[in-house]
Amino acid sequence: MTTAQELQEHFRSCMPIFIALGDEVRLSIIEALTENALSQEHSSGPVDFADHAMNVNEITRRTSLSRPAISHHLKILKAAGLIGVRQDGTANYYYLTLRVPTRQLMKLGFRIEEFIL
Repeated sequence: MTTAQELQEHFRSCMPIFIALGDEVRLSIIEALTENALSQEHSSGPVDFADHAMNVNEITRRTSLSRPAISHHLKILKAAGLIGVRQDGTANYYYLTLRVPTRQLMKLGFRIEEFIL
């Protein structure tokens, strides 16, 4: 059985995800990364988002913000675990990493349900 303290601790651990998802610009970045990955040809298996990463310039072209602003939002998304980055030469390429934060949020939902019922 989940205690109130455990629920509060887990909620706090999910706060960076809520904060990252609570901004329209960051949601548009996630949308751009998703559209980019899904627009690429891939097998019938699951999409590997790391194979369809975008650099800051590519993301900037899909939004109305400056490069420094996009970089700021990417930093927040990365800290929340929603995106990853790989370096290719001098360029950084960003991709979605949704598995861990999704599981974190699901676990929170299960704990809330357990606490309430």
